[in-house]
Amino acid sequence: MMRARALGLGLAACAGLLLAACQQGPTAAQREAAARQQAAAQRAAQSQQELKLYHEMLARNDLQLAASMGRQIEQMYPGTPAAAEVSKGLPGVAAQAAKQAERRRLAALWDYQAGVPMAGGTQNTATIYDTRGDGTQGDIQLVLRRHSQWGQSVYLYGQAPGFVCKGVCRVPIAVDGGRPHDWSAYLPPTGEPALFIKDDARFIAMLEKAKTLVIDVDLKQGGTRALKYEVAGFKPKDFPPLARH
Repeated sequence: MMRARALGLGLAACAGLLLAACQQGPTAAQREAAARQQAAAQRAAQSQQELKLYHEMLARNDLQLAASMGRQIEQMYPGTPAAAEVSKGLPGVAAQAAKQAERRRLAALWDYQAGVPMAGGTQNTATIYDTRGDGTQGDIQLVLRRHSQWGQSVYLYGQAPGFVCKGVCRVPIAVDGGRPHDWSAYLPPTGEPALFIKDDARFIAMLEKAKTLVIDVDLKQGGTRALKYEVAGFKPKDFPPLARH
């Protein structure tokens, strides 16, 4: 009788221990594993959201932002399906983004004005400054002009006292690193610090196909200078012929 009672008490004690263990919940290791799983799920979900934005930027052809987002996904979510998907195409996207950025930089070098009143007429202009050896903007403009009275002109415009040129002088111009060829030029009779290049139509046709022009000029103050113009971003549609009245 006593033995049975003792056995019953032992079983009750074991049941109590099991109940206490159940009431205590998961172990520390179990909680840590669950937290890791939850964090991984959140990380995967966030990476998929970033991946969606990446594809939206690609669809908009905003390649610079897409490349930046792609690199962020690789860095922040390594080992995820999103990072693996991005890594397949990111080198190509980054290369295209660099080309896109360069095209925008070159286009931004030009300034266009249309329908501007000037000296009793109207003019359209396209202008660009020379680029110095260190990549900064120079101080001599290359100007393409169409004026309702004066017609079409191509000239360099700088700071006073201007350029050295007696009568019709020869100005060497090199295209895309090629051998320089002489172009005829002259100073304006009105005395502005400008140097006009003859055969403007041929010059503009050449410029439309060129990436860089290097024009050697003699300055009244400063000696001979090789002026480099990064003309690849020129947009002929933004320099239209004057409207006929």
